[in-house]
Amino acid sequence: MTESQMALRARTKKLIGAVVILIWLPIYALLAMAVGIRVLPHAGSLVQLVYYAIAGMAWIIPIGLMLPWMSRDPVQEQSGRKRS
Repeated sequence: MTESQMALRARTKKLIGAVVILIWLPIYALLAMAVGIRVLPHAGSLVQLVYYAIAGMAWIIPIGLMLPWMSRDPVQEQSGRKRS
């Protein structure tokens, strides 16, 4: 297979990304909730506030790293490989 045949089309990348997001978010939410329920009942209000603020925003980091990959055109990826 040539490199151009192996490159994923933009539609395929967006589909993969959407499926990953739909799987990631519920798993992350359940894990964050489980940690909050098990660890935080005896913690102070400030600790709870900080935990839920961080947990409420941390889910975006993996998705934010995946979004540029999803939107990158396969032609750009191939030209980027040839330059380096």
